Amino acid sequence: MNSSIIVTYRCPMKCKMCNIWQNPTEKNREFKPELLKKIPRVNSVNVTGGEPLIREDLSDIIRILFTKTNRVVISTSGWFEERIFALAREFPQLGFRVSIEGLSQKNDELRGQPGGFDRGLRVLLGLKKMGVKDIGFGITVSNNNSEDMLWLYELGKNLNLEFSTAAFHNSFYFHKYDNVITHIDEVCGNFEDLINRLLKEKHPKSWFRAFFNLGLINYIRGGRRLLPCEAGTENFFINPYGEVLPCNGMEEKYWFESMGNLHDVSDFMEIWHSAKAQAVREKVAHCPKNCWMIGSVSPVMKKYIRHVVPWVMKNKLKSMRGAGVDMECIPFFHVGNNDKQGIRNE
Repeated sequence: MNSSIIVTYRCPMKCKMCNIWQNPTEKNREFKPELLKKIPRVNSVNVTGGEPLIREDLSDIIRILFTKTNRVVISTSGWFEERIFALAREFPQLGFRVSIEGLSQKNDELRGQPGGFDRGLRVLLGLKKMGVKDIGFGITVSNNNSEDMLWLYELGKNLNLEFSTAAFHNSFYFHKYDNVITHIDEVCGNFEDLINRLLKEKHPKSWFRAFFNLGLINYIRGGRRLLPCEAGTENFFINPYGEVLPCNGMEEKYWFESMGNLHDVSDFMEIWHSAKAQAVREKVAHCPKNCWMIGSVSPVMKKYIRHVVPWVMKNKLKSMRGAGVDMECIPFFHVGNNDKQGIRNE
């Protein structure tokens, strides 16, 4: 089981694809680090926001989380350089993922802060110089930055850094409901290029990333998820108020529900095994959204790996022969999915 901890909705960035910065949490209402002592042991934890580095007690949060898992990764804008380096010195095993939305000009335009690209790049290079092992960066692809995605991929490959992708999504979390990719052919074409580049690499992890990016093409085209969503079963989120949520992709116009609040129980499992949590899982099983985000996709890719491997191996072999992926043959894996999941009624 994987966990994502949203430690704050405060953020110094003003991203065009996310309005968290217009809906910040009040500092005195954010959970205290000690609350996280209630969560169970998990495979990994992603610490996110808002901007996690805004919290002055973040090192206390990280210290507690390392008693619950061997892998903690912080998602950050890279804005607070010195705070990041201080954390890396305190926790050498800590991972970092920096959000970069394009090359310099495009990144700063989309993130609403001049100099954001420079700070993010300095953070990546500084962490690498320090010897931090778990470093990477990622891009959220929208209508006008998919070409930059390919240049950032090359940057990551040449610096030997992890590189991840996402696409425009709407949700309560982003406070956005008009994120729609309309330049479908251009964006999907660039994702196809990325997929074929990933399959040419020597590392199997890149081949599975190719499959993930295939899922993003399918999402952008409006297709049903390649694999089922098992949010609230294989993963969970905790928001800054202590609410345990199945995912960060819910929209109130479809449904929104918490499993419970950690402040109200002595142990996380009281929530996890509750009737309310089961009711939430039923809603996930019937959710009409076709989200394809790494937090909910990664666990099911691992769970249903035997279904994914044939696609990966087939297309790796095609790549070795100089052929590209056939984008007209996007697979759908029926592994017990509810037939109503991912089917919009609007």
